[in-house]
Amino acid sequence: MEATRRDLLYTLRHRPASDKLLDNGFRSLVTALAALVGIILFGIFLVVFWEAREAIKLFGINFLTSTTWNPVEEKFGAFTAIYGTILTSVLALVLAVPLGVGTAIFLTENFIALKYRTIISNMVELLAAIPSVVLGLWAIFVLEPSIRPVLNLIHNNLGFIPFFSTPANGPGFMPAVLILVVMLLPIITAISRDCLNQVPPDLRQAAYGIGATRWTAIFQVLLPAAISGIIGGIMLALGRAMGETMAVTMIIGNSTSFNLSWFAPGNTIAALLANQFGEADGVQVSALMYAALVLMIITFIVNVLAQWIVKRLSLKYE
Repeated sequence: MEATRRDLLYTLRHRPASDKLLDNGFRSLVTALAALVGIILFGIFLVVFWEAREAIKLFGINFLTSTTWNPVEEKFGAFTAIYGTILTSVLALVLAVPLGVGTAIFLTENFIALKYRTIISNMVELLAAIPSVVLGLWAIFVLEPSIRPVLNLIHNNLGFIPFFSTPANGPGFMPAVLILVVMLLPIITAISRDCLNQVPPDLRQAAYGIGATRWTAIFQVLLPAAISGIIGGIMLALGRAMGETMAVTMIIGNSTSFNLSWFAPGNTIAALLANQFGEADGVQVSALMYAALVLMIITFIVNVLAQWIVKRLSLKYE
């Protein structure tokens, strides 16, 4: 092994000058491309911040806690939309993660024949190709009428809990959550499946060799080995949920009035921007930009948290 390492170092040090020049050129190219991505992101942030400066000056930090959104009186607060964004994203993730990771385990284990697993895998990936507007229409005409009796049953029995205090009479938070689950499922499943497939087979065989059952091997060996990649996929799905616009806009109800109930109509920052930006003027444009800036900051925090979690898990299980 040491001799092989010495031979490799010798080969790298005595490469032709043309190869070294090509390597330097490639390194410079990828560095420039990476820097361009950062510059574009920073430029977008600056544009949004510059357009939001008037609203920041007028409303300050109270913009984040106020539930009033009144373009006529030029009084704006984004708490209702922030609450809706976080609520729909977190609830969708809570439902989508077990379903997505469970589907990934099913597709990577030999529970059924390979040809059937391939068909299911292709169907999951095809789900990601359905346009958001189509999913939104499906949610309006199929999903929401189907779940309304169930939601009203929950309201009738648990209506004393603030989260279930309103009857389900149409679009609202829960239909938006469920349509987000449908949209997040392909992301979580595909990334989790690829991470599980990358786990060395020797780990599985070693687990079986010491007497572990299939489920013990899955939950105590395979999942821990792939957990950093799975968490990264989950956080990517969370970012998608926070920024989803069309399907959520069509089914959430687009109400600017704050309501704690999960069955009531609500709003998200993305839906607020989609609904009002086309007809906004004056201070309202700046307020919408302020809301967009808040969404960017929340997404940035989510990504930083994801990187931190992935790094900690990688150190724990490496």
